[in-house]
Amino acid sequence: MRDVIDIPAELAAAQEKYNKEAGRAFIAALPDLTTTFLNRWRLRVTGAPMHGVSALVLPVTRADGTHAVLKLQIRDHESEGEPIALRLWNGDGAVRLLDHDEPSGTMLLERLDASRMLSHQDDTHEAVLVIARLLAHLHTTPAPADMRRLGDITRAMLERTPAALARIPDPAARRLVADCAAAVREVADEPGDRLLHWDLHFDNVLAADRAPWLAIDPKPLAGDPAFDLWPALNNRFDPADITWRFDAMTDVLALDRTRARAWTYGRLLQNCLWETEDGRPLDEADLETARRLRGRTA
Repeated sequence: MRDVIDIPAELAAAQEKYNKEAGRAFIAALPDLTTTFLNRWRLRVTGAPMHGVSALVLPVTRADGTHAVLKLQIRDHESEGEPIALRLWNGDGAVRLLDHDEPSGTMLLERLDASRMLSHQDDTHEAVLVIARLLAHLHTTPAPADMRRLGDITRAMLERTPAALARIPDPAARRLVADCAAAVREVADEPGDRLLHWDLHFDNVLAADRAPWLAIDPKPLAGDPAFDLWPALNNRFDPADITWRFDAMTDVLALDRTRARAWTYGRLLQNCLWETEDGRPLDEADLETARRLRGRTA
């Protein structure tokens, strides 16, 4: 049987928006791709489809009764490292990888408790500390040699910065983005070699029976741990809380604050480049984060 699932309209719309023709091809192939892996790995769908921007996730049960999830996603430079990172972490602080098809990027993962996301935690400070502790644990793993590297990303960002600055009409915002780029230049020669998650926000942390909290959905790269701070600074954005979060996370991760600020500016620069190149206005939360982090040193 081919049409075993209904493709969520939101997923199709996101693929159309962000990946254009490749996204449309991915959505068109999803029914057959799903059937292929349900049969190959002897899986039975046992729940409603879930999705983010780029992946369809199906709760399934294996022939031996093991509960799992089947994750089907478009394979790109961000997602292709996910199974590599999950294998290296091997379930220690992150979801466990059960099987993987390299050509398609399809993964079979242990099933966590989707009803218990860190985003359901009312205490934002505690949620930030959970993120920091997970990152401190995940960053103990060195990145493999073939992982995409922060050094390469940084060089490309700095090359694109002059053209992006020319597109920013507001002088104050333009100076702020230029300051972010200047800070990144100061640390660009030492980009780091740890295995980073890159996208550890509150929705990407789930509870499990075997651990209080586990990370999911990494977009991994090799780099400085401070490049991983921004998602937890941005979640439930509160300008008055930025410096508390930054100080708390750098304490837990034992980071030098000057370098941590520079690499956080790197994330803000990355966001600004995407926005200007897409013709969108700069994100006010990012600009305010940059302002609030001025002076966070030592």
